[in-house]
Amino acid sequence: MEQYHGACHCGAVSFDFSAEPVTSGIRCNCSFCKRKGSVLSPFTLSPNEITINAESGSLGLYQFDSKIAKHYFCNTCGINPFLESMLEPGNFRVNLGCIDKIDTFEIAVKTFDGKNLL
Repeated sequence: MEQYHGACHCGAVSFDFSAEPVTSGIRCNCSFCKRKGSVLSPFTLSPNEITINAESGSLGLYQFDSKIAKHYFCNTCGINPFLESMLEPGNFRVNLGCIDKIDTFEIAVKTFDGKNLL
Protein backbone atom coordinates (compact mmCIF):
# COMPACT_ATOMS: atom_id res chain seq x y z
CA MET A 1 0.00 0.00 0.00
CA GLU A 2 1.12 3.53 -0.72
CA GLN A 3 0.24 6.68 1.21
CA TYR A 4 -1.32 9.51 -0.80
CA HIS A 5 -1.89 13.14 0.14
CA GLY A 6 -3.93 15.51 -2.00
CA ALA A 7 -5.12 19.08 -1.69
CA CYS A 8 -6.95 21.79 -3.55
CA HIS A 9 -4.84 24.58 -5.08
CA CYS A 10 -4.85 26.87 -2.02
CA GLY A 11 -4.54 24.03 0.52
CA ALA A 12 -7.71 24.81 2.47
CA VAL A 13 -9.10 21.33 1.64
CA SER A 14 -6.90 18.25 1.75
CA PHE A 15 -7.25 14.48 1.96
CA ASP A 16 -5.16 11.41 2.78
CA PHE A 17 -5.61 7.74 1.97
CA SER A 18 -3.70 4.50 1.39
CA ALA A 19 -4.08 2.42 -1.77
CA GLU A 20 -2.24 0.20 -4.17
CA PRO A 21 -0.02 2.28 -6.50
CA VAL A 22 -2.24 4.42 -8.73
CA THR A 23 -1.44 3.68 -12.39
CA SER A 24 -4.68 4.71 -14.08
CA GLY A 25 -7.64 7.05 -13.78
CA ILE A 26 -11.07 7.70 -15.20
CA ARG A 27 -12.66 10.74 -16.75
CA CYS A 28 -16.45 11.01 -16.59
CA ASN A 29 -18.40 12.41 -19.54
CA CYS A 30 -21.47 13.58 -17.59
CA SER A 31 -22.53 17.20 -18.12
CA PHE A 32 -20.72 18.38 -14.97
CA CYS A 33 -17.53 16.32 -15.05
CA LYS A 34 -16.81 16.99 -18.71
CA ARG A 35 -16.74 20.71 -17.93
CA LYS A 36 -14.26 20.37 -15.07
CA GLY A 37 -12.08 17.76 -16.81
CA SER A 38 -10.81 16.01 -13.69
CA VAL A 39 -9.07 12.64 -13.78
CA LEU A 40 -10.61 10.62 -10.96
CA SER A 41 -9.45 7.55 -9.07
CA PRO A 42 -10.63 4.35 -10.75
CA PHE A 43 -11.50 3.02 -7.29
CA THR A 44 -13.72 4.36 -4.56
CA LEU A 45 -12.80 4.86 -0.93
CA SER A 46 -15.17 4.26 1.96
CA PRO A 47 -15.43 7.05 4.55
CA ASN A 48 -13.11 5.14 6.89
CA GLU A 49 -10.45 4.83 4.12
CA ILE A 50 -10.07 8.57 3.50
CA THR A 51 -9.25 11.39 5.89
CA ILE A 52 -10.67 14.74 4.79
CA ASN A 53 -9.31 17.95 6.29
CA ALA A 54 -11.07 21.22 5.54
CA GLU A 55 -10.67 24.62 7.10
CA SER A 56 -13.89 25.99 8.55
CA GLY A 57 -16.23 27.16 5.79
CA SER A 58 -13.90 26.04 3.01
CA LEU A 59 -15.75 22.97 1.71
CA GLY A 60 -18.61 23.57 -0.72
CA LEU A 61 -21.02 21.05 -2.21
CA TYR A 62 -22.68 20.95 -5.62
CA GLN A 63 -25.41 18.48 -6.60
CA PHE A 64 -27.66 18.23 -9.60
CA ASP A 65 -30.28 15.96 -11.19
CA SER A 66 -30.84 12.98 -8.84
CA LYS A 67 -28.68 14.60 -6.13
CA ILE A 68 -27.06 11.22 -5.37
CA ALA A 69 -23.55 12.23 -6.43
CA LYS A 70 -21.94 14.89 -4.27
CA HIS A 71 -19.32 17.09 -5.93
CA TYR A 72 -17.21 18.84 -3.31
CA PHE A 73 -15.14 21.94 -4.04
CA CYS A 74 -13.00 24.46 -2.21
CA ASN A 75 -14.88 27.70 -1.58
CA THR A 76 -11.62 29.65 -1.90
CA CYS A 77 -9.90 28.31 -5.05
CA GLY A 78 -12.78 26.36 -6.66
CA ILE A 79 -10.90 23.07 -7.12
CA ASN A 80 -12.89 19.81 -6.82
CA PRO A 81 -10.68 17.51 -4.71
CA PHE A 82 -13.13 14.61 -4.42
CA LEU A 83 -16.71 13.51 -4.93
CA GLU A 84 -19.13 11.00 -3.52
CA SER A 85 -19.92 8.45 -6.20
CA MET A 86 -23.36 8.09 -7.74
CA LEU A 87 -22.80 4.36 -8.26
CA GLU A 88 -21.53 3.85 -4.72
CA PRO A 89 -23.24 6.52 -2.59
CA GLY A 90 -21.26 7.44 0.50
CA ASN A 91 -17.96 6.35 -1.09
CA PHE A 92 -15.42 8.75 -2.54
CA ARG A 93 -13.44 9.12 -5.75
CA VAL A 94 -10.52 11.52 -5.52
CA ASN A 95 -9.31 13.99 -8.14
CA LEU A 96 -5.90 12.55 -9.02
CA GLY A 97 -4.80 15.98 -10.22
CA CYS A 98 -4.84 17.11 -6.57
CA ILE A 99 -2.09 14.61 -5.69
CA ASP A 100 1.34 16.09 -6.45
CA LYS A 101 3.09 12.74 -6.86
CA ILE A 102 0.66 11.60 -9.59
CA ASP A 103 1.09 13.05 -13.08
CA THR A 104 -2.33 12.63 -14.71
CA PHE A 105 -0.72 13.23 -18.12
CA GLU A 106 1.43 10.12 -17.65
CA ILE A 107 -1.16 7.54 -16.54
CA ALA A 108 -3.72 5.61 -18.58
CA VAL A 109 -7.12 7.33 -18.49
CA LYS A 110 -10.39 5.65 -19.48
CA THR A 111 -13.71 7.37 -20.09
CA PHE A 112 -16.57 6.55 -17.77
CA ASP A 113 -19.99 6.94 -19.42
CA GLY A 114 -21.71 8.96 -16.71
CA LYS A 115 -23.75 10.79 -19.33
CA ASN A 116 -25.87 7.68 -19.92
CA LEU A 117 -26.29 6.49 -16.32
CA LEU A 118 -29.88 7.61 -16.03
